[in-house]
Amino acid sequence: MITITDKGAEKVREFLAGANADVSSAGLRVAVRGGGCSGFQYQLAFDEVHPEDQVFEDHGLKLLCDGASLPFVRGSIIDYEESLQGAGFKVNNPNVVAACGCGSSFRVAEEEQVSAV
Repeated sequence: MITITDKGAEKVREFLAGANADVSSAGLRVAVRGGGCSGFQYQLAFDEVHPEDQVFEDHGLKLLCDGASLPFVRGSIIDYEESLQGAGFKVNNPNVVAACGCGSSFRVAEEEQVSAV
């Protein structure tokens, strides 16, 4: 399961409204791709539901995840943070065992690694 905080949900609604997207068919895609200095990077994007997606609903929003990414992000909480360094979505992922210093990539336990697209 993937969930989202109150602040994260508020920002998703703002972005979807700004794009005139229909929240009944669009949502926040949470994906993982190979790359970065620690091995994997998150890809968050606003998207329509695809037939192969796992769809989680929280705060009245759809959180979309493809099957290849799900093992890496299962149990994650999506938040939105504003700080002096900038603002953006943050993934609080219980599967992460190491992350790079800049926070843009991560690694999961070796025994749970599977091929990321």
